[in-house]
Amino acid sequence: MNKYLFNISGGNPRNLWSAAVAAILDGIAKVIPAALLVDLFNSIYRSFAEPAVALNTARMWIVSIILLLWMAVEYAAYASLYDKTYKAAYSLAATGRLSLAEHIRKLSLGFFGKRDPGDLTNLLLSDYGQVEHTISHNLPQLISAVMLPVLALLGLIFLDYRMALAMFAAIPLGALLLWLTDSIQASLSEKHVRAKNEAASRLQEYLSGIREIKAYNMGGQRFERLRIAFDNLMRASIRLEGVMGPMIMGAMLLTRSGLTLMICTGSFLLVGGTLSLPVFLLFLLIGSKVFEPLTVVLMNYGELRYSAYSAQRIMDVQGEEPMQGSESIQASGPIIFDNVTFGYDTHIPVLKELSFQIKPKTITALVGPSGSGKSTITRLIARFWEVEQGRITIGGIPVRNADPEKLLKDISMVFQDVYLFQDTIGNNIRIGKMDATQEEIEDAASRACCHEFIASLPQGYDTPVGEGGSTLSGGEKQRISIARALLKNASIVLLDEATASLDPENEAAVQQAINELVADKTVILIAHRLKTIQNADNIVVLDQGKLVEEGTHDLLISKKGLYAHLWSLQQDSDGWRLK
Repeated sequence: MNKYLFNISGGNPRNLWSAAVAAILDGIAKVIPAALLVDLFNSIYRSFAEPAVALNTARMWIVSIILLLWMAVEYAAYASLYDKTYKAAYSLAATGRLSLAEHIRKLSLGFFGKRDPGDLTNLLLSDYGQVEHTISHNLPQLISAVMLPVLALLGLIFLDYRMALAMFAAIPLGALLLWLTDSIQASLSEKHVRAKNEAASRLQEYLSGIREIKAYNMGGQRFERLRIAFDNLMRASIRLEGVMGPMIMGAMLLTRSGLTLMICTGSFLLVGGTLSLPVFLLFLLIGSKVFEPLTVVLMNYGELRYSAYSAQRIMDVQGEEPMQGSESIQASGPIIFDNVTFGYDTHIPVLKELSFQIKPKTITALVGPSGSGKSTITRLIARFWEVEQGRITIGGIPVRNADPEKLLKDISMVFQDVYLFQDTIGNNIRIGKMDATQEEIEDAASRACCHEFIASLPQGYDTPVGEGGSTLSGGEKQRISIARALLKNASIVLLDEATASLDPENEAAVQQAINELVADKTVILIAHRLKTIQNADNIVVLDQGKLVEEGTHDLLISKKGLYAHLWSLQQDSDGWRLK
């Protein structure tokens, strides 16, 4: 129980205390009327069973008035329970989602490589929704189901231990059955969550790749991956309900058999004259109140167990170690790769014992065949991943020791595939500097050669863009990305194929924007078009993750190595024509 409450509360069970107390008080408030009804019945019963005893009408009136007034107490107890449980549920879910999203943001990108995007989406939405529902709807019954039998047993055992033992004798049997089937429930819940995540991932893939699906006529029955995922989810759902249903019903019947056993015991004792009718009635009334929340909890046990798995998944991600570091880099200093080895898969290194230096306020170009590690170098500088062997320093400070938040404040990035958020153009530029004024945004846009086309839009900078920037062209997105980087004004600029897929007109505009961006900065540039890097201060040539050449354009041409070969190939390709 402690672990369950710890997990569903996101590691803060104290946040559930007020809701737990309210649930216990609500349960007690529902039991009190049973005792008052027994007292009322006892007054009437004695007047008929013992003619010498007059009917105590005054007492009956007092009890009746207390019962009427107690309705207000029950309402207040339930209102408090409703308020505290729902407030706790929605507050924990809201703060928990934000806290988990912030925690995920601080994890290495290696974490995302190991997780399916659909899995993380379900984690933040579905799993938290499951926990939220459990706290708001199932937790009060769970607490009542646990506490009321304990309190009732402690109270009733002094009244008649035989009846009390008979009432609660079957509860351990029901609990034992659930305990014996707990591993089955956990396994089925895990398989169902996996099937749900797979279905969510395939649906996300289907929607993201809808253009390719249409282009290659993969719709309908031909898109088997989506159909198979939904079929697996259906089978997992049926197994979960079909297997656990009979087990839970068995536990419920075993538990409720205690009420039947108590009635049989009470009837036997009543006939034998060793039990009074009022006491028998009291056990009947309290028994119905005790077994009511217990029955509800058992009916919802599958959901409770499922939410426990959801909560454990959340806690597992919370337990992932974020990137550490507290030092501030000296962005004005050199960037040094010292014997760096790195691979996304530890068995397949992308970079192998790589060593080179990037001088401050210079333009360094990274060149090499596809898969040689160019993009990996830029991502390691930004510390998207951790270096396995060797080290990277910026201004003498190891990147591994740098505070990740402070590190990225000194780095601007412009990638080939620009992502814009579903927001206004102005807000997408403002990401570079969240407190920027409108004048600063427009100035950055002007320097990035995109102010003119933004101003021509019906809503100007308040024009919304679709998810990922789908309503804009590639060149427009690139220039907005550069405006974002200009506004950030970081000392280190990483450019990854920023003009690779643009038409000549857009390429010229983007190139002009890039020239504005890199002025007086330390620039690391990746480009397959070697003509664009002829004037770079230093060109690092890579092949299969190793440094094979380094120098200026003229020096590398004179060496007649890999760079000269690539240059020659591109020169020849410029003359190609379709026949």
